[in-house]
Amino acid sequence: MSLVLRNGRLPGSDDLVDVRIDDGLITSIGYLAPTSDRSAATRTVDLGERWITPGLWDNHVHFSQWSQTSRRLDVSDATSARAAADLVADRLAAVPAVGEHDRLVGFGFRDALWTDTPSRTLLDAASGPVPVVLVSGDLHSCWLNSAALAVYGFAGHQTGLLREDDAFAVEHAIDNVPDADLDAWADEAARAAAARGVVGIVDLEMTWNLDVWRRRISAGTDSLRVDFGLYTHHLDDAIEQGLTSGQVIDGTGGLLTVGPYKVITDGSLNTRTAYCFDAYPGLAGDHDRGMLTVPAVELVELMRRADAAGIRPAVHAIGDNANSLALDAFEAVGCTGSIEHAQLLTAADVARFARLGVTASVQPEHALDDRDVADRYWAGRTDRAFRLADLLAAGVHLALGSDAPVAPLDPWVAISAAVGRSRGERAAWHPDQAISRQAALAASARGRHGIVVGQTADLSICEIDPFVASVADLRRMPVAATLLGGRFTHDTL
Repeated sequence: MSLVLRNGRLPGSDDLVDVRIDDGLITSIGYLAPTSDRSAATRTVDLGERWITPGLWDNHVHFSQWSQTSRRLDVSDATSARAAADLVADRLAAVPAVGEHDRLVGFGFRDALWTDTPSRTLLDAASGPVPVVLVSGDLHSCWLNSAALAVYGFAGHQTGLLREDDAFAVEHAIDNVPDADLDAWADEAARAAAARGVVGIVDLEMTWNLDVWRRRISAGTDSLRVDFGLYTHHLDDAIEQGLTSGQVIDGTGGLLTVGPYKVITDGSLNTRTAYCFDAYPGLAGDHDRGMLTVPAVELVELMRRADAAGIRPAVHAIGDNANSLALDAFEAVGCTGSIEHAQLLTAADVARFARLGVTASVQPEHALDDRDVADRYWAGRTDRAFRLADLLAAGVHLALGSDAPVAPLDPWVAISAAVGRSRGERAAWHPDQAISRQAALAASARGRHGIVVGQTADLSICEIDPFVASVADLRRMPVAATLLGGRFTHDTL
């Protein structure tokens, strides 16, 4: 089957072009005579002078959690622990039978700037006997009441506020909804992503994603390409099965590919667990500079094992010390891969990213979410935070993502944040680290700076030229259509 897209424009140009697609590949870009698409096997679509861009990728998501977020209590606007507890009380008063096995799950609290402290007793007073779990907006903390602490194996915990590995364990446990329900929600989320021009995701959900996505694709979820991540607890299984990064999984129509091996080496800024060279103001004790969750020697061993098996490492590092140690590990192993987040960096380590060929997989919207927290807890160092322009100038490959549900699964939000370093009416935060529209789009399109003959026809059709759109228009970019291998996954034309 052939497809001809007529009367489109390429970003930065007003000239009209036609694009021909045969068997999922772009075979022609330019003027095509009307006689060229008269075959019964050729479909013609008039783009009405809209702009054609490469299809977009979100290079860091937790897809099952993202699929459930809209079905959880939103506590992201809570400005205090008391306010979050009040939201819980209001929900339980309005909907006593909360579902999900009579538990209430909320998402989105950020306690770094709260003047009061989350506590088990405060949540108990708001919830009574119903198990309540509130997941933080950065996924690195969970706040539980006494009933939930008992259910999830933490009975007697003094504060009810769990960090890092304990929080991840609870997040995994609350994802135990029936496969049929979760898969239906995932299909809905995949279609919503396609409506934003997304053609692919890197899914770093903390589970055995191979079986999950095989099942979903077999059931008809075909709106996205998926590179699925692996974690340490499944590394042996992956190696035993001969999985290698970049390997396309048979029977999935080319949609499912083995992605990277993810290792989480530190925490997050909002929890003050990102591992830094300098202490956090107001913190004392063993973790005053954050938490190193994987010792340096162990990190090298894990990465070496994965690399030897053909599995590319992706190392979570947010604090400057964690990033430095991650780069040490890449250098020791002699492999390439990515550092996920790369939020606080020294100048020397920016240069090392380039020298070692390590990709900086970054989430620009986090800079806008975290700017006030960074100003307090990374005071005097925020000129080294979210150094997108410096990384780009050094020759580092950038890959943009969302870390959804931490930020919305919408590459246009990431592009807008990378270009504008601002949201709403606030002044730009460290505008010297803004990058161009062209660079941001390429970093959301796996390095594709435009469409060329021979490429797979993964495309997005936009109502506004992204190379001249305002920062606000980039954030809400109207997407008229999305194509995956020449097949429409979203179409309003």
